[in-house]
Amino acid sequence: MTDQSTTTETADAPAAVTPSPTDPLWVERTGSRTYRGYTARGASVEIGPVEAGAVFTPGELLKIALAACAGMSSDTKFARVLGDAYEAVIRVEDAKDLDEDRYPVLTERFEIDLSGLDEQTRNKTLLLAQRSIDRACTVGRTLKAGALVPPAVFEQPADGAEGASS
Repeated sequence: MTDQSTTTETADAPAAVTPSPTDPLWVERTGSRTYRGYTARGASVEIGPVEAGAVFTPGELLKIALAACAGMSSDTKFARVLGDAYEAVIRVEDAKDLDEDRYPVLTERFEIDLSGLDEQTRNKTLLLAQRSIDRACTVGRTLKAGALVPPAVFEQPADGAEGASS
C-alpha cells in the first residue's frame, strides 16, 4: 500500500533524468558479420545477422533499447500504484520497411495489469508514466529528435604498428 501523505507535487513529478554514462562502449568482430558488444562495466552482447543463431541483430537491439528505456523511465510511476513486484512486458514489434532498410514506426506496447485500479487512478498513472517516458527515455527522445549520425571515422588501431616504419 502506498503512503497517501505523499504530496501531489512529488507523486506527479516525472522520472528523474539520469546522467549519460561515460563508460566506453565498443564492438569487436568475432566472425563473418558477427560482433560482440561491450561496456567497460563488463557487460557484453552477441550481435549478428538472423542466420547466426542466438544473437541480436542491430535492429533488434534498437527496439530492445527503446522498450527497456520506456520501462525504466516509467518504472517508479507504476511501482508507486502497483507495488514494487508488478510485472510488465514491453514490446516493440513494428515491421521494417525493407525498401528503405529502416523502421518507420516504433510503437512501445506495454502489457501490464491495471485491472485493480479505478478509472481515475488508472488514467492518472498512465498519464504520469507517459510523461516520464517523454522526459526521461533517452533512446525515445533521441529517435524522435532525429539524431545526427555523421559518417564513420576509420583509424588505425592505437596499439597497432602496422604500416608504420622508422
